[in-house]
Amino acid sequence: MTYTLLRLVHVGTVYVTLALFVLRGLWMVLDSPRLKQRWVRIVPHVNDTLLLTAAIGMLVVAGLNPLDQPWLIAKIVGLLAYIVLGSVALKRGRTKPIRVMAFIAALGVFAYIVAVAVTKQVLPGLG
Repeated sequence: MTYTLLRLVHVGTVYVTLALFVLRGLWMVLDSPRLKQRWVRIVPHVNDTLLLTAAIGMLVVAGLNPLDQPWLIAKIVGLLAYIVLGSVALKRGRTKPIRVMAFIAALGVFAYIVAVAVTKQVLPGLG
């Protein structure tokens, strides 16, 4: 029951993360002032904290050590890449073309992370 609830929270926050990232990416492309609103800088971090907390909770409840699971290591590495690319896309990219390329790359990494989560394979589709 606890694992199921944690998984539900985790999956739900994944959807919210994607929706918020796509929305912020669209606003970045359009140079929208909405990107600077206070809630836009706070809500994604709160959601991502819930996502990570649920993920850690699932590991604890299931008794999994991420270092013993290659697919979990792949998700963690993917998460780090997604964070870096997302930061370039929404803040740190010096030009709009760089931010757009980082945004597209971050979406690709996001898709990879989801595929790894679903298949529990480091290289989904090749195993």
